[in-house]
Amino acid sequence: MNITTPAIDESRLINRLAFRLMPLLGVLYLVAYIDRSNISFAKLQMLGSLGLSEVAYGLGASLFFIGYLLFEVPSNVLLHKYGAPRWMARIMFTWGVVTILLAFTQNATMFYVLRFLLGASEAGLYPGVIYYLTLWFPSRHRVRMLGYFTVGSSLGNMVGAPICGWLLDKGGFAGLHGWQLVFIVTGLPSILLTFVVLFLLPASPKQAKCLSADEKQWLTDTLDAERAQMKERYTGHSSLLSVLTEPRVIGMALYYMMLSISVYGVSYWLPTLVKGFGVSNTTNGLLNIIPWLMATIVLAWLPSKLRGGNRAIVAMLVAALLGVACFLSAVFLPTNTLRFVALCFGAPCMYLLIPCFWTLPPKFLFGARAAAGIAAINSLGNIGGFIAQNLVPWVRQTTGSVKAPMLIPATCLLVFAVVTLFILRRNRGAPVAQSHVPVTE
Repeated sequence: MNITTPAIDESRLINRLAFRLMPLLGVLYLVAYIDRSNISFAKLQMLGSLGLSEVAYGLGASLFFIGYLLFEVPSNVLLHKYGAPRWMARIMFTWGVVTILLAFTQNATMFYVLRFLLGASEAGLYPGVIYYLTLWFPSRHRVRMLGYFTVGSSLGNMVGAPICGWLLDKGGFAGLHGWQLVFIVTGLPSILLTFVVLFLLPASPKQAKCLSADEKQWLTDTLDAERAQMKERYTGHSSLLSVLTEPRVIGMALYYMMLSISVYGVSYWLPTLVKGFGVSNTTNGLLNIIPWLMATIVLAWLPSKLRGGNRAIVAMLVAALLGVACFLSAVFLPTNTLRFVALCFGAPCMYLLIPCFWTLPPKFLFGARAAAGIAAINSLGNIGGFIAQNLVPWVRQTTGSVKAPMLIPATCLLVFAVVTLFILRRNRGAPVAQSHVPVTE
């Protein structure tokens, strides 16, 4: 397809779009990750208040991912139908309400139900944003945008850790326990952001007031050309539902599951591990800033260097192997200081894998099938969160060691590295092509 629109300064346009869209999208993910990290800090007091065991609490925390799994694909399909602003605003509002309700949990059953509802409420946010980015950015710029977006998750852990730790030590305010304050304070931002998303997030380039008519046409033609090329190359089934059983989608979900187990296992257990150093809740929160700060720096800098060829896949292989070494060191090094240093270097290894991974599924998904396919990969892969938040406390209880759960991310990242090596070898035997990411039909 020939693009006949007037000459456009592509770099300047993309940078302006990034400045317009990515800060708000990053804030959404930041708030989402604060809401996900709150459960690991609330655990330090909530166990005693509700009389739960580590295993029972882990089960309740992990039910988030069951709700997420069941509602992820329908949520993303509805986002495709109704548009990002309205649907993301709905997501923000419902998960904020459920998070605040968690502060008034009375027993294990209520905890389980609310965690399930929280997952159902948040379902669709992450794959929805990935899909949304495909409506704005040509494929060659998407690794960088995914890196910027993923910064929100590491910042969420970084910001949420000291806030949650400090709130735990402020129990007694208004007659509330510290863990109750954690849920109330971390739930409010998503409700407030509901209105920001609804009124400030443009649905598509055609509705963007910051773009000229020529810029809108250039984006439309460029993305249409990528879609046309993908349709020429794509030979699979054309129905929307067929994507849910496609072997490549299921394979990508299992591949992503290894990363998901690692990320959620570490973020869930890290506050408990640091608490074992004998520090206060506030100090625990401050120490938890360090690994996520390092992850944020890596995400803000490195993904923009990984455009073209197989660079993103090579980066995944190196990061996964370094992650294995770091998490094994976190188990076997002799002192708390050395183990914590290893964890600080392991966190950015995991988080770099996320934007790199999401360059792979769009190579065979486009259009409405992308909304369903990306959601399917994310939701099935996020079963890893359910596994991690049950497996980690089980390993702790079985071994009696607070360090042993870090063997879980080490093992999963090793599997991830092996699969990545296979993908890299296969890609090196094929002609180098641009990564074509789905656009709306």
